[in-house]
Amino acid sequence: MKHILDELEQRRAGARLGGGVRRIDAQHTRGKLTARERIELLLDTGSFEEFDTFVEHRCTDFGMAKVKTPGDGVVIGWGTVNGRKVFVFAKDFTVFGGSLSEAHAAKITKIQDMALRTRAPIIGLFDAGGARIQEGVAALGGYGEVFKRNVLASGVIPQISVIMGPCAGGDVYSPAMTDFIFMVRDTSYMFVTGPEVVKTVTNETVTSEELGGAKVHTTRSSVADGAYENDVEALLQMRRLIDFLPANNQSGVPHWPSFDEAERLDASLDTLVPDNPNKPYDMKELIGKLTDEGDFFEIQQGFAANILTGFGRIEGRTVGFVANQPMVLAGVLDSDASRKAARFVRFCDAFEIPIVTLVDVPGFLPGTSQEYGGLIKHGAKLLFAYSQATVPLVTVITRKAFGGAYDVMASKHVGGDVNYAWPTAQIAVMGAKGAVEIIFRADIDDPEKIAERTKEYEQRFLSPFVAAERGYIDEVITPRSTRKRLARALSMLASKKVETPMKKHDNLPL
Repeated sequence: MKHILDELEQRRAGARLGGGVRRIDAQHTRGKLTARERIELLLDTGSFEEFDTFVEHRCTDFGMAKVKTPGDGVVIGWGTVNGRKVFVFAKDFTVFGGSLSEAHAAKITKIQDMALRTRAPIIGLFDAGGARIQEGVAALGGYGEVFKRNVLASGVIPQISVIMGPCAGGDVYSPAMTDFIFMVRDTSYMFVTGPEVVKTVTNETVTSEELGGAKVHTTRSSVADGAYENDVEALLQMRRLIDFLPANNQSGVPHWPSFDEAERLDASLDTLVPDNPNKPYDMKELIGKLTDEGDFFEIQQGFAANILTGFGRIEGRTVGFVANQPMVLAGVLDSDASRKAARFVRFCDAFEIPIVTLVDVPGFLPGTSQEYGGLIKHGAKLLFAYSQATVPLVTVITRKAFGGAYDVMASKHVGGDVNYAWPTAQIAVMGAKGAVEIIFRADIDDPEKIAERTKEYEQRFLSPFVAAERGYIDEVITPRSTRKRLARALSMLASKKVETPMKKHDNLPL
């Protein structure tokens, strides 16, 4: 028996070496960890259970029969993150450059199926060169099997992709269909076709970083939701993100111990909004003072910064935050901000995460570039997402809520359950100056009359009380009591149930 056990251990040791010491050293030289090192950092110590350690490809073309490595370039299994079950696959760049073969794809689909059957999150760590060319259509078929399972799992279990090296060709589409994509600066990139193909087809000269690096995808394309300095930081932040997420769409949000008083009052919020209505303030400061221990995990921080999205906790339970940011473009809604917020709202709704919306929006951004870029449809995505949401929706208007943007930002009319306003709130079709110049065109050349009319308009409409008179605002609250009000509202709404008309699926304005 001993010699059998010795052989098992030798085989395992060989599999753990992946492509060998030389390739592992090369991986470290590039500033990257190996697949197994990444899994060890991601999961709780000693919790990883590996599957298919000894799987090998079955390709015999182009001399591949003589080149086989146990595991075939991907490590799969399950473990725990702070005691909660998570499934994981990590592409091993030291084995065939992490390229996908038929056997490689079968390992990934096996772990995808397990995650879906047991209703637990799945995390994919990508570091690979695309399809294995020697296998041709068999590799492409493998991609299709992976993609199909991404779609089946969407809205059922959280799917997270972490790009930790190259991710090109067919490899990019699986992450694109997951809920979140994160990247590592300087060592990871994503693109459908690489710089060489781009040069050949379009005659553009571009580097991998310029074409699909972390900066491009977090600030311009919005493909990625965030980027980190190195593998270690990225994996530790994924542990933090998992702590916010439900295991599946029926389990409910996780509940962690909180040392923050739910009914805490914060007098500093009474002076957060400046007296000058055109002066900005930082909405992140408000979020930090509303969440437990000030903990906020921001999503897409580098893209469309005029709107904030992310996760926090109130009374130990996860809450999704959507907030206009007056510090950037005065918090205006544009195409990018609408798309960003709409996707986040839909994720929260799919996984039963309550949403708190903090409103300070002067309207939609005007201009030809916005209209030509489809602002109408992009704005409709956010309107559609809020109107469709059945999770608890609590809204706080801190200052401006003008025009159609008032309706879009989780107003009572599109499904807001509890809508509060601060005394500083201004709810109207537009600002006083623009409104008066339209209503009283005849007096436009008389500054005294215009000033008088402007003051009259401000007193009549630029306050929360007109909306409160009609029941569009449930209560005008003191800023210092906002956390207490949110905690009580969310607690009251915990049992919310909504019945919607039967349908196959909706037709989102994509």
